[in-house]
Amino acid sequence: MSTTVIGKSGTWRNWAGNVTARPVREVTPATVEELAAAVRRAAEDDLRVKAVGTGHSFTAAAATDGVLIRPQLLTGIRDIDRDAMTVTVGAGTPLKRLNVALAREGLSLTNMGDIMEQTVSGATSTGTHGTGRESASIAAQIRGLELVTADGSVLTCSATENADVFAAARVGIGALGIVTAITFAVEPIFLLTAREEPMPFEKVLAEFDELHAENEHFEFYWFPHTGNTNTKRNNRSAGPEKPVPQLNSWFEDEFLSNGVFQVANLVGRAVPATIPAIAQISSRALSARTYTDIPYKVFTSPRRVRFVEMEYAVPREALVDTLRELRAMVDRSPLRVSFPVEVRTAPADDITLSTASGRDSAYIAVHMFRGTPYQAYFTAAERIFTAHEGRPHWGKVHTRDTDYFAKVYPRFGEFTALRDRLDPERRFQNDYLRRVLGS
Repeated sequence: MSTTVIGKSGTWRNWAGNVTARPVREVTPATVEELAAAVRRAAEDDLRVKAVGTGHSFTAAAATDGVLIRPQLLTGIRDIDRDAMTVTVGAGTPLKRLNVALAREGLSLTNMGDIMEQTVSGATSTGTHGTGRESASIAAQIRGLELVTADGSVLTCSATENADVFAAARVGIGALGIVTAITFAVEPIFLLTAREEPMPFEKVLAEFDELHAENEHFEFYWFPHTGNTNTKRNNRSAGPEKPVPQLNSWFEDEFLSNGVFQVANLVGRAVPATIPAIAQISSRALSARTYTDIPYKVFTSPRRVRFVEMEYAVPREALVDTLRELRAMVDRSPLRVSFPVEVRTAPADDITLSTASGRDSAYIAVHMFRGTPYQAYFTAAERIFTAHEGRPHWGKVHTRDTDYFAKVYPRFGEFTALRDRLDPERRFQNDYLRRVLGS
């Protein structure tokens, strides 16, 4: 087990650079037993413990001034059960590595988010999701979990074993223990055909119910200061495979979506008055295209332009009203927003603190380029989202607290009671959890 004692300059930063922490020491356990020993030692030293993946959360969910656990040695596939169609992986496995390894085995997750840089435990613990008519978040595809609890014991849970822990720990925000392995449901690898095309904002809203009903996975991006969106529909396909040609892929995904977009944002940050004109150009830069490929190559795309993000899940039936209010707010304000607003959906699930717990949901994500003041925009957007009983993504910027969550999550008390039982000393507490779950 590698233990690093951190000095004053040993600062941990998240991907977006908006969260920093100075842990007393870092531990990189090579086995579950070593991780359990690190938790017990932290208890002896009266230190808090947090695990951190790749730092893709915009909240301080993983920040600690105690012991920082890095799970990068707890990686790789532990077991493939082709009868049960499940795969068990170490918690520190990046989604990218999992997707590649599954494809090699002729397997795939049913649905995933739009990036794959996160670890499996980081992504699931914060409720990361893609878009889907019937297929839900990554956490909803979990069939079993192994976690180290506050007393250093190893607990396994599933729908039939420690079912109350399973109901909560799939989206546990790091409050119930440190996840060491996850068992996912998988299926034989399949093909998806993606159809991307521009569409006017009002047309998307008018036809949203049909677009959602007719496509397995529908999402769109609206460019503030314009009436333009880019839509994406992903549906299963019998083939043949027809990936985006390499040159086109580089031009659209790297040059336009990352390279030119980065430059446009730098110009917008320096001269905010140029942003509406840039938005008009950006919203028309990507042309319609159709391609067919294996799932992770369709669901995910590279994101190299750094940003800060807020995302709320509202009841799906409230989506159109919420978006109209968001657009009216931007139009009447002095705000200049250079990043598109991303809209996705998920069906209801049965996970205690999942943003889609018990209700069909639509997700609205607002972003600001890193280094640009985002508070005014996010505050105004959050006011709209919370008026519709929105639930913020646990890993993205928000200002909500325990009182709010107790109102919008019917099973909130169930989660906090379980936490009292599993972590009475609050070994896994930090400032973020104190705010969102109470002390």
